[in-house]
Amino acid sequence: MIRFEEGDTLKMKKKHPCSCDLFEVLRTGSDVRIRCKGCSRDLTLPRIKLEAGIKAVIQKKQEEKEHE
Repeated sequence: MIRFEEGDTLKMKKKHPCSCDLFEVLRTGSDVRIRCKGCSRDLTLPRIKLEAGIKAVIQKKQEEKEHE
């Protein structure tokens, strides 16, 4: 099981049709709600299917350090 929480960014193996591969986690549970960082479209996916497509997890704390 891959660990991520609300606010984290997920880098996916496949790109969204808008050509962005980064998604923000909005809600977690057995279904996970994510939002595309490129076009702001939101999706709800089963956790098992989502975890299979994750390439990397960028934690919220890491993002804040990069922007400082």
